[in-house]
Amino acid sequence: MQTRKPGTKATNKKAQPNPAETSSDEFDIVVKRRVSQKSENQDSEKVSDAKYSYFTENDISLILKNLDALRDHVYPSERGLEEPADNAPNFPSVCLIGLGRCGSNIALDVACLVHNARNYYLNEFHDAQSKAQEKENKPFRWIQKSLNINQDNAIKPVFLIEPLVMLGDLDKDIEGRIRFSSKGFDNNFLKDYNKLRIMDLSEVHAGGAGNAPILGQYLAKIILNKDTNQFTNQDWKFIHSYLIDSCGIKANQSRLYFYIFSAGGGTGSGMASEFGLAQQYSYMSKTFDIRSERELASHNQSFVFEPIFTSGICILPNISEQYVETSEALHINAGRLLCKYLSEEWNFSYSVDNESISESNMIQRIRPWNAMMLISNDIMRYAEQNDTEGGIQFIDVNSMERHANQYISQQIFNILTAQAVTTDYDENYFRRAGIDIGETIRLDANDLFMSLAGPVAIAYAESVVHEYDVSGEGKSKLFGGEDSNLDVDDLFFRSIDLPHFNKQTQAIEGISLLPIESAHYRTALKTYKESGYDARHLKDLHFFKNCSSIVSIVSLPKDYKLSYMDLNKLKMHLNNLFPNTTLKRYALVIGASANLSLTTLIAKSPCLSDDFLTLIVAYIKRCFAKDNYRFDDTLDRTIIELIKAPHLDEELLDEMLLSHENPAKILDTNWYAIKPMYEKKYRELIHDKQNFTSINDIRLSLESVKNAIMYLREIYRHRISKTKVISLNDFPAPDIYIPTMVKTKKEDS
Repeated sequence: MQTRKPGTKATNKKAQPNPAETSSDEFDIVVKRRVSQKSENQDSEKVSDAKYSYFTENDISLILKNLDALRDHVYPSERGLEEPADNAPNFPSVCLIGLGRCGSNIALDVACLVHNARNYYLNEFHDAQSKAQEKENKPFRWIQKSLNINQDNAIKPVFLIEPLVMLGDLDKDIEGRIRFSSKGFDNNFLKDYNKLRIMDLSEVHAGGAGNAPILGQYLAKIILNKDTNQFTNQDWKFIHSYLIDSCGIKANQSRLYFYIFSAGGGTGSGMASEFGLAQQYSYMSKTFDIRSERELASHNQSFVFEPIFTSGICILPNISEQYVETSEALHINAGRLLCKYLSEEWNFSYSVDNESISESNMIQRIRPWNAMMLISNDIMRYAEQNDTEGGIQFIDVNSMERHANQYISQQIFNILTAQAVTTDYDENYFRRAGIDIGETIRLDANDLFMSLAGPVAIAYAESVVHEYDVSGEGKSKLFGGEDSNLDVDDLFFRSIDLPHFNKQTQAIEGISLLPIESAHYRTALKTYKESGYDARHLKDLHFFKNCSSIVSIVSLPKDYKLSYMDLNKLKMHLNNLFPNTTLKRYALVIGASANLSLTTLIAKSPCLSDDFLTLIVAYIKRCFAKDNYRFDDTLDRTIIELIKAPHLDEELLDEMLLSHENPAKILDTNWYAIKPMYEKKYRELIHDKQNFTSINDIRLSLESVKNAIMYLREIYRHRISKTKVISLNDFPAPDIYIPTMVKTKKEDS
């Protein structure tokens, strides 16, 4: 396809040369985006207020009062009426926010897992009833094996933290649903787990979002624009002060926030990004809010005293299911979320307009999370296909959802172990377990803030733990006395393999989002393994080649000694498979689990995977395409070619796409009846006429599509040049040689 050079429009900016016109190397292209006449002449502060107008509480005294009220709920038995504020217990360093039915169920599962695990090690017993209940659920069996609950041995791994858990849904009876969902848990779970709070938002809306993210987003905007004092539910203002008003200040010690939701639905997909934007808006506003020393001294507070890291944990719908027909609406909904996020991430991180940054346009360019972790529901299908005990044709949707919940619970569990700070431990048990905090290299909010951005995929595997025996030859032995050596090659391979069950550990292993179509990826993996793990067979896939940063978390049992050679071999695997990463971060967590596990977070390049691109293009075709472009593959091929092309032909997109998304393509004719109904709700609940937002105002625009494509182009062109030695001497400077690890036949034998 021939691409045309886009037409130019007059602007108030001084003309700048386009590097793309003078560079012969397409990877060195820098594309300058045009700024419209309207946006240049409009007052930037008004633009910011029009785009993001969330209610935030600015009264520090009221924020602190609300935090104390929430703290009394979270730690009811640990605070006396006359206890000084300085001795108030800290909020956990991690918070999970489950939104929508899927997100709230997963967050509830995680809360129950960590609560039961912690209770076991604090009380050192389990009654028969709880054991019977836990056997009914695969995630519980995984947690039992991971924490050695069924083993009576000397290893006592300490479970690190109980996160604060917030559950929200546009449902008039979310509390009843949560109580029903928790019936399989400990009978006293909801009563005992004070760190779980339910966001009852039914007074704003009680009928769900009708599987339409734009409605979920609009309802979330109503909730987040309404004064918290006008809610009849008093708990909401406490939760609002914790999640939004106080993020980053000294009184709120939570630094990591994980939003869990399904991308294919309406409530979670629509609400999650809006809640994330409100939190970022409040946080960025505090960054530029310079208060007087007298005001800060009177409250003993500081704004902002430490960075926060936020991540969406996004469950993508099935795409190519052989036995179950997936609704196209799920693909469109997920594509909308991905397109919206890439556009926001482009504006925040890459847009050259940020060179003239100011307070107002910085707040205008916020994105909902620092990173968005992607987990495909399709991985459950591959896990079942690889399970020889059953066939995929016998799997129902509920079973697949339970498997997805287990996989996500595993990832959250392992990520949390790398985040916990000393105050997250139970001091008495921490001392009894004999864990030295100095042995653990942890990842804090700053590490993740600097290491992870944009779309993220997860690679995961674990191996059976061994007790380290220093007697005799000092070999690592199984509890039965059998010699065993860790196979790092196999561990790494299983982490990037198609998802599968590990029958020894009851864990679901593998990669959370396939780099390419499953049949082709399976073939590539087979060649990779048969060649002795030669990375040349995989590293040219964009998923690996264009990855800019990775974070690898190795979790070890307390008494297991990971040899230097094993650790070095693991690093070589990562270096070989991800040749263009500019940043690699490692965390070594000791004593958090009885199994050795490997979690690798792969940043940015997952947006170039087949599934990701398929969902985005499906959304653009359905809701933006003009005329017959919705029904053939012209637009599909055009977007792929625009990502690859040396120049972005914006005029070509102008010809093929509408200026704004058309929600009627999803909601059909009901859209024209729904729109005035929801806007009436906004006017009735928020009486400030100047603060009114129409649903039309939150539609994604053609500019959003262009920004998303710009982001994809940026990641597609990511590469690094190998470091070369420079010298003033006359001898030529050699390149630094990084060997590729390939097994020889002698080693195999």
